[in-house]
Amino acid sequence: MLELMLSCLVTLVPDILYRRYAQGKRLGHEITFFNVWYELRWGITSCGILAVSLITLIFYFHPTSDKITSFFRTVTILSEDGGRVAEVYVANNSRVSEGDPLFRLDTSRQEAAAETARRQMVEVDAALLLGAAEISGAQAQLDASEAQLVQAKDDLQRRQSIAARNSTVVTEQELEQLANAVAVAEGQRNAAIAAVQAATLRVSDTLPAQRDSAEAALAQAETEIALSTVYAGVSGTVTQFQLKPGDIINPILRPAGVLVADMAGPRRFMAGFGQISAGIVKEGMLIEMTCPAKPLTVIPMRVVQVQDTIAAGQFRPGDNLIDIQDRLRPGTLLAIMEPIFPEKIEGVPPGSRCVGVGFTDHSKFIEENGLTGLHAFMYKAIDGLGVTNAVVIRAMAIVIPVKALVFN
Repeated sequence: MLELMLSCLVTLVPDILYRRYAQGKRLGHEITFFNVWYELRWGITSCGILAVSLITLIFYFHPTSDKITSFFRTVTILSEDGGRVAEVYVANNSRVSEGDPLFRLDTSRQEAAAETARRQMVEVDAALLLGAAEISGAQAQLDASEAQLVQAKDDLQRRQSIAARNSTVVTEQELEQLANAVAVAEGQRNAAIAAVQAATLRVSDTLPAQRDSAEAALAQAETEIALSTVYAGVSGTVTQFQLKPGDIINPILRPAGVLVADMAGPRRFMAGFGQISAGIVKEGMLIEMTCPAKPLTVIPMRVVQVQDTIAAGQFRPGDNLIDIQDRLRPGTLLAIMEPIFPEKIEGVPPGSRCVGVGFTDHSKFIEENGLTGLHAFMYKAIDGLGVTNAVVIRAMAIVIPVKALVFN
């Protein structure tokens, strides 16, 4: 509208004044509804051309966006495993700090497993003491069997020496019995050696391994008990949190709630501009925006980063070929902005939808390239046309609440 009014002032109005005072043609008399196009053809045509040119220049060099918002991060409140809620430490919409406990699951099963592991450790410790006694008993049995073996061998040698001197005194049957006694004593000694080795192996390897297994089971149970208490990973506000003791939650099917994380660093807004503005929207560009959440207020922003890719072009590898005609939405250029005066955005909740206009500044470009004369004037004129957008954004700051409250 402002562009059209400006065009009329410099084209159509002079044409009307020329017809009136130079040619004596008056509106409503010589110039009527039926011949106004013929009489004012030059003014109307030039007005239309100039208006279209101005609108093109303004919206190209001073882009607008109705897709401005301040994103915030949410964290889903999940437990490591599913279970029944035993205690709840916070209420819905409560402020929490990083590390604060939120709720605890029932740990009866884990506590029973931990107690079982402790009992197994006590049992293994007792078995170790018993194993030491078993080693002593097996060693005594080995000593006895070795003594019996020595006695049997001595008896056999003595009878064999007697038989060598006088064969009639010792019979063959007696010698066979003594040889069998030696063999039996050797078998008993070997069995005693095996018993000592088995008892030693049980004490040195088997029982320590069982104790290690019990300690691992105890550590696992204690870890599960520790993980049963869910803590806040970041500072923020707990929302949609309606847990009560006795409720059953599942990390996949039924999360506990949502934690809206506090924003780290300066508050940032994201604006989506048309792809035609890719050559205009740069870092350092001035943006003025207004938000329904804070009516009648114009907030100056500055672009601090421009995303070098457009999200509409992303794809995820799959088993189907991509057909370009399926991508109907062209996508927007994402610009990240920060407020020049941080106090101005107080009262604008995160997630608010805003509208804004940008302003091109060619002063640095003119200075770096040493432009003068007509070239410099053209760039300055383009920058000066941004005043129309400045008027528009202030008019929108007034119209938006009226539209929302009266005409919605």
